[in-house]
Amino acid sequence: MNDFEEGYKLLDEKFGNGRDNIVSLATIAAEANEAGAPRPIVRGVDAYYEAGVFYVTTNAKSNKMKQIAKNPEVSVASCVEMFTASGVGENIGWVLDPRNADLRLKLRAAFAAWYDLANKEGDPDCCILAIRLKRGTLNINHWERLFHMDFERRIAMENGGVF
Repeated sequence: MNDFEEGYKLLDEKFGNGRDNIVSLATIAAEANEAGAPRPIVRGVDAYYEAGVFYVTTNAKSNKMKQIAKNPEVSVASCVEMFTASGVGENIGWVLDPRNADLRLKLRAAFAAWYDLANKEGDPDCCILAIRLKRGTLNINHWERLFHMDFERRIAMENGGVF
């Protein structure tokens, strides 16, 4: 098993298997700061992980989705598992869209404790955000081992996953 495959497997062990993960999600604000520069915005979200993608249930009219519509570049981080990554956010549609049926069942199971309280499935704006990872670094045991991964090319990188 090469370094990418090992890191990818560890990500699945840490975030996969139907878990509800709290990750920080960073987007770029729709409006610039006073100096005209892009302004990052970060918030915690519950996310389900599968095969290099974090999935979040949300509302298409939320600030994060408006920001992603304007600039799909995002970053995620987990302090608990010491993982940081950059990727692309995509609204994959209404949770009740037949194309999302299998994924919806997984999300309902992972988020069972609160899913119905937070999601109004009858609202077509109740959607699924897919965060497709591009590059990331998994830090094992406080720098004992670092896995710098390029998810697009499915290779390990030598110098950092997130620049």
